[in-house]
Amino acid sequence: MAEGSPSHPYYPPGADIVGYTPNQASVLDLLVSFGGGCTILLVLTLAVTTYARPALRPSEKIAILWFVLSGSLHCFFEGYFMTHYDRMASAQDLFGQLWKEYALSDSRYMTSDTLVLCMESMTVLLWGPLCFVVAGLTANRHSLKHPFQLIVCMSHLYGDTLYYATSLFDHYANQRPYSRPEPYYFWVYYFLMNFIWIVVPFYYLTDSIRTISTAIRAQQESGASRKTQ
Repeated sequence: MAEGSPSHPYYPPGADIVGYTPNQASVLDLLVSFGGGCTILLVLTLAVTTYARPALRPSEKIAILWFVLSGSLHCFFEGYFMTHYDRMASAQDLFGQLWKEYALSDSRYMTSDTLVLCMESMTVLLWGPLCFVVAGLTANRHSLKHPFQLIVCMSHLYGDTLYYATSLFDHYANQRPYSRPEPYYFWVYYFLMNFIWIVVPFYYLTDSIRTISTAIRAQQESGASRKTQ
């Protein structure tokens, strides 16, 4: 490495990242391992759900798969970051290398950024477990499903919006980019991977709002009908 060149591939080049070591696995190997693990999780979840609750509608099974996947990523993948945030740069296990690859689009994950660390910790400790709660309530068709689903989806929308806003503000207002300049890192890693947790939660949020509103309207109409009798 030439004298004066950065000791890591992250942006901004002057970011203080101590102990960085390049990933030992290729990007393809990391994606195959991660994708394979997620596929196994979803297949097992679907098999258990189908066996235990055969009367569930396909839409309910899809919701269970989404919330189990989200809960698992929050509690375990993001939980890894919460517990290893101060030594991410040298990690060589699967999750560590995945985070180092993703951090090419957001170097805050390599610098123990306060906002990212606090946001991820809340996700691990609160929203991850609540995703499993929503999955269980959906499987049992419990009346509390929609209130909890509304809370979880709002937390995802708020967290993602804050995540985007703080990064983009630093990029454009403070000229402090966290993503490498290659479009792939910004549009695929940073934008698309996080945008999924806006689109899907927004769908389930509107579903809960619609269901709760319909139930309240029906109760109000039933009460008004009884009063007129």
